[in-house]
Amino acid sequence: QVLILKGLKQQVSCLCPSPDGLHLAVGYEDGAIRVFNLLSGESTITFSGHRAAVTALQYDHLGGRLVSGSKDTEVIVWDVINESGLYRLRGHKDVITQVLFLKEKNLLVTCAKDTLVKWWDLDTQHCFKTLVGHRAEVWGMALLSKEKRLITGSADSELRVWDLTYIQEVKDPDEPETKKSKGSSSPGAEENTEEDETLELDEHPEERIIKCSKAGSIMREGRDRVVTLGTDRMGKFLACHGTDAVLEVFSVLSEEEVQKKLEKKMKKARKKAKQNSEEEPERSVELSLQEEIQRVTNVKASSKIKSFDLILSPKGELKMVLLLQNNVIELYNLDLSAQVPQAVRASRITIGGHRSDVRTLAFSSDNIAILSAAAESVKIWNRSTLQCIRTMECEYALCSLFVPGDRQVILGTKTGKLQLYDLASGSLIETLDAHDGAVWSIALSPDQHGFVTGGADKCVKFWEFELVKDESSVQKRLSMKHVRILQLDEDVLCVRYSPNQKLLAVSLLDCTVKVFYVDTLKFFLSLYGHKLPVLCMDICYDGTLIATGSADRNVKIWGLDFGDCHRSLFAHDDSVMYLQFVPKSHLFFTAGKDSKIKQWDADKFEHIQTLEGHHQEVWCLALSPNGDYVVSASHDKSLRLWERTREPLILEEEREMQREAEYEESVAKEEQPVVAGERQGETGLAGKKTIETIKAAERIMEAIELYREEMAKLKEHNAICKAAGKEVPFPVNPILRAYGNITPSAYVLEVFKKVKSSELEESLLVLPFSYVPDLLRLFNEYIQLGSDVELLCRALLFLLRIHFGQITSNQMLVTVIENLKKTTISRVSEARDVLGFNMAGLQFLKREIEAKDEVTFFADATERFEEKRRKRKKKEKMVIAVL
Repeated sequence: QVLILKGLKQQVSCLCPSPDGLHLAVGYEDGAIRVFNLLSGESTITFSGHRAAVTALQYDHLGGRLVSGSKDTEVIVWDVINESGLYRLRGHKDVITQVLFLKEKNLLVTCAKDTLVKWWDLDTQHCFKTLVGHRAEVWGMALLSKEKRLITGSADSELRVWDLTYIQEVKDPDEPETKKSKGSSSPGAEENTEEDETLELDEHPEERIIKCSKAGSIMREGRDRVVTLGTDRMGKFLACHGTDAVLEVFSVLSEEEVQKKLEKKMKKARKKAKQNSEEEPERSVELSLQEEIQRVTNVKASSKIKSFDLILSPKGELKMVLLLQNNVIELYNLDLSAQVPQAVRASRITIGGHRSDVRTLAFSSDNIAILSAAAESVKIWNRSTLQCIRTMECEYALCSLFVPGDRQVILGTKTGKLQLYDLASGSLIETLDAHDGAVWSIALSPDQHGFVTGGADKCVKFWEFELVKDESSVQKRLSMKHVRILQLDEDVLCVRYSPNQKLLAVSLLDCTVKVFYVDTLKFFLSLYGHKLPVLCMDICYDGTLIATGSADRNVKIWGLDFGDCHRSLFAHDDSVMYLQFVPKSHLFFTAGKDSKIKQWDADKFEHIQTLEGHHQEVWCLALSPNGDYVVSASHDKSLRLWERTREPLILEEEREMQREAEYEESVAKEEQPVVAGERQGETGLAGKKTIETIKAAERIMEAIELYREEMAKLKEHNAICKAAGKEVPFPVNPILRAYGNITPSAYVLEVFKKVKSSELEESLLVLPFSYVPDLLRLFNEYIQLGSDVELLCRALLFLLRIHFGQITSNQMLVTVIENLKKTTISRVSEARDVLGFNMAGLQFLKREIEAKDEVTFFADATERFEEKRRKRKKKEKMVIAVL
């Protein structure tokens, strides 16, 4: 592990490295995009424009622009250098699955689950072509053969291949469309076929930009949908995988290789023609799609594949890295020079965690060891070092406990077995067939002489620990003895002892909890009130309260003396999966399928705090016997350890923070403000209204208010000085003093410059018009001084665009706009001249250095690699010939 890039609480949904390899764009579940610097590991830029998870990211070939697609069906193009959004593209009706920039043209191609592939002209920001040749969702795309081919993967086993023909613009607009297409198409471009006509939604002048015709299909071996479709950097290899564990690899012939193959075919055709005394075989010679895109091999991974990447090493070896569903990364090497290329697994990254969901957790009595068990193994972890100490193979575990003494552990499995493991040797000592169905719950008796289990066979069984003589050794070993059985009418979901061991609470599938006397197994109480089965429960340390958590999302707190319901609490947004009291208190924790862990007070019936960190359903949790630690397991494949801090928790502050978070969430969900004069439809502003943009607008408003006050004071002060006939000291505002006694107008500029570049437009959009005249006057002043011309011009043009009607109808602003026109044009020209001069200087220096060192500066090394490879191949051929 080299680097960890720390994000916020949201889950990462998408990654894309920049072309220079120095930055990584990361998309999150909440729609935010953060760009990390891979040298420092810090997040340099944050873009917030999407309202749902980011599903696709792509840089352009220079790395100056980034395009993102989201679950909110919108595509946004971002300016990475200026750290701002350029525009939003609307048109798809479902989740965006892939976005691609075209290097040669300023075009963008996007596909989505709405079965459509759309082509966008980024100069005019509109969709000029829609491909409708798919029957189901389009899950992935790739560009091949120097962007002359597009391959799309859908929900079937067919990879559709489209030929792209770029058509140059023709100056004469009166020329007929057909002539234009034929006359301007690139050499070797195909004629527009009948099939092509059916793919177009409409035949309009957009035919001038690009022509798209279906070339055919490549059949995959997988029958399910395409999950990921991609190529290596050079575009020589194409790979794809479905929802299974097989990666299918294809090689794509380059133009030279295609030409060579065609020549070979032509020779064969001529020979045949001579033999059969025919003429002109050239016309019929053509390469089929299967010959141009050939299957290389299939790579079988150890588990289902989540995503992959390819790289062609200089040695001519293809390296494939696969991220698997079970949290493993595998690297495969493919030797392409072999007669039959076979993928060999070179290495794999697998940390000590589980390969499937953890369904049960337990703490040892000394608070040091943590047990976690899943479908394939049981692991023991050291709490202080967070290292895995023991891994033992097991059946699908559902419940567990440490045997008193912490030397053995017992697991209850899905098949109804009880498994006893010895921790010192890491071996399975004994397996008992305890229940006919799954063992859903296990509870240690307070006297520590035995335990009780509840299963899907409608039985509660009582067990005692005993020492038996082992045949293989002299010493006695621990064993389990079945003592009693309690037969019930429904499946048992959870069992718990009261601390004095007088009562046993049993949760049943009929949504009730029945309480029995332990000694006689006589019925004592029935707790009914939940609408769905009780999945978890616990009894507090003094035996007065029992708390039950159900699939109906409620937690009920009952008195254990009369079985009366003290309070029903709406706990989670989904099923309550686990509940446990903190030792020696009436506080308890609950875990829910809504990915949250919550702490509650059973005396005051109050929600104390929410622990957010998991991204998916939390299956179980365990509290340490001293109550200082909580460990939780989730469907996101992680175990999280929470520690009690010594700082006091003030409930009012927690409530306030919760209200603030809810308000911020509601702001993001509000309707976005409509921009005057903006085309509502295909395009829109890239940013979105957030709490940050509102705060930025408020800061600008406060700065302008301060500026107005200070100017009014200054006027008043000048009048006093005039009346007095002498200079009176002017009191400086403490805020301006803090900034180093700057002028009020300079303070407004300082505040304005501190607004994040990505939030500037949205902040100006929510700024009331009453502040705009002052801002325009100040802009005129700043631009005359020549400070931050680029930023100010951007803000000025945006304000003019959104408030055009009010500004032009305001007589007071006519002179301001006139002055702005003069100063802006002159200052921008100056800035452009400086840039042009600098560029010319750099070009001159570059030429000087090139001439001096006689090396091509900034030249690509790929040509040299190609030359070396050609020489090596020639050598190999000679050696083979000699042999």
